[in-house]
Amino acid sequence: MAATLKQTEETPAAYPVLESDFLSDGQALPAGANDWIWQRLEAYTAHRFTPRQVVWTVEGCGEWAPPLVPAEVTAAQIWEMGAWVEVTLPEGPYGFDLPSDGPYRITATVGGGAVPAAVMAAARRLADYCLYRSSETEGPQLWATSGSQRAEGPDAAEFSFQRSALWISKAMQHSGAADLLRPYRRA
Repeated sequence: MAATLKQTEETPAAYPVLESDFLSDGQALPAGANDWIWQRLEAYTAHRFTPRQVVWTVEGCGEWAPPLVPAEVTAAQIWEMGAWVEVTLPEGPYGFDLPSDGPYRITATVGGGAVPAAVMAAARRLADYCLYRSSETEGPQLWATSGSQRAEGPDAAEFSFQRSALWISKAMQHSGAADLLRPYRRA
């Protein structure tokens, strides 16, 4: 079986745009949050929803399939006698059937299509979990590690929190986004 040794993925020209009232409370995302949310989702999944170029270095003979989807292979090369030489990859039952040990350099356009509702719901959960609203007048802040808020009225109370800077490493699981992304998870 062929093994992927290296993957070089370009940054897409733009990520899908999350509407201005995307958060569950109807507030807008702060600047930079849209790209950050998509980068976190893509780091967790094997699916891409905006096109970009990816180059894989693959070694070994046998079955190989692109580890990111949807993928359209645009070029394939094999290293022979000190240079990359164009080849046509034969189709196999599970992807491509690489006839020799290689190494191969496979270029593809990855991504595209409509974003499924479950992925949009995961993006909303992640955004709601990672954004802190300190007051009604101040917009949401991304990645806050501490904060406080005072509720007005007859039952006035103050809420404050402090969390480790490492909280973000489990945000996908704690927000519930990971559960929604199971069908799109990396193999």
